[in-house]
Amino acid sequence: LAAAEAGADVVDAAFDAMSGLTSQPSLGALIANVRGTEKDTGMSLSDIGPLNTYWENVRQLYAPFESGQLSGSSDVYVHEIPGGQYTNLLYQSRQLGLTEKWPQIKKKYAEANIILGDIPKVTPSSKVVGDLAQFMVAQNLEMKDVAEQADTLAFPESVVQYLRGEIGVPPGGFPEPLRSTVLKSRGLEPIEGRPGAALEEYKFEEAEALLKSKYGEASISDKDVLSHALYPNVFIDWKNFEAVNGDVGNLPTHLFLNPLKEGDEVTLNLEGGDSGRDYVVKLVSKGQVSEDGTRVVSFAVNGERWFMPVTDQSQEVAGGRREKATNPGDVGSPMPGVVVGLKVDVGDEVKEGEPVATLSAMKMETNIPATASGKVSHVLVNVGDKLEGDDLIMKID
Repeated sequence: LAAAEAGADVVDAAFDAMSGLTSQPSLGALIANVRGTEKDTGMSLSDIGPLNTYWENVRQLYAPFESGQLSGSSDVYVHEIPGGQYTNLLYQSRQLGLTEKWPQIKKKYAEANIILGDIPKVTPSSKVVGDLAQFMVAQNLEMKDVAEQADTLAFPESVVQYLRGEIGVPPGGFPEPLRSTVLKSRGLEPIEGRPGAALEEYKFEEAEALLKSKYGEASISDKDVLSHALYPNVFIDWKNFEAVNGDVGNLPTHLFLNPLKEGDEVTLNLEGGDSGRDYVVKLVSKGQVSEDGTRVVSFAVNGERWFMPVTDQSQEVAGGRREKATNPGDVGSPMPGVVVGLKVDVGDEVKEGEPVATLSAMKMETNIPATASGKVSHVLVNVGDKLEGDDLIMKID
């Protein structure tokens, strides 16, 4: 309302069911407040009522992903975390095992912002600040530690890309000597000017041919080609998921997010539309977990019994506790995450600071550097392995 009074032509609002806290203000409240005035929106509460009901129901389906935030917080004036990122960062922190350190993460966010040059915090620059803040908390780092250890720290990849200039030049310039130290220790050259200006043309036809040769002619659309161009790793992860689970697009959202319990029955139309065939599926029983982590699940599909062996991801493999990195030359995980890349093999010669593995934790990728120069004697993880903080990844002699 204050923005409108000041002359704004357009303001951002959200349907009532999705408004408040870190979201936009209530659209219904704005409509009602200016009704009958010169700023009347021309919309009525009866017009938006059905849409609001729809979003109320959608939000209930995704309740497990709510951040748990119950009220607003005035400390935003201190840490300056954008609203959209605040809830994401809170959820991400829980997944990284840093729930009890949330107040510290907010404090570190303000410090990380200063370290990076007090930058405008919008996508994707706000993610850079958030990644560095969580990294500092996970590694128990102070501002001076970041400056003093910049040549050896396993910074999140987003931080390295920012310092290289891959998302542009901040208004106040890059922080020095941090930028030079980080780039020099990784053998990287800075990007001068706007990074998009030197971007080569994307070869869509060539990319389409490669994708179709890998996934099949019928399974790749123009949208898939564009998705791969924008988010190659995410697209490949999705196709791998699809290869194992099939097309889940016709599954009801509530069923996808909340699997059946024993005795539950549901009717599915997997072909879609009125012409598709209905399947009545009942989960009859779940067998015991075997030594290899699988269990046999029994279904009744239109009265016919099916038996499916599946991997139970919730079960920990016996004896699966990992060794911790404690000795010189040990390369450990800086935080909980999943191994998404191994850059060296046993027998390879590496230099201290050289990236040897990549860890992903809730959209935050980190290149893990060698802790010493020498020969890789042991690699104790595979791509896809889940790690906790300080879990041993490899040994360098």
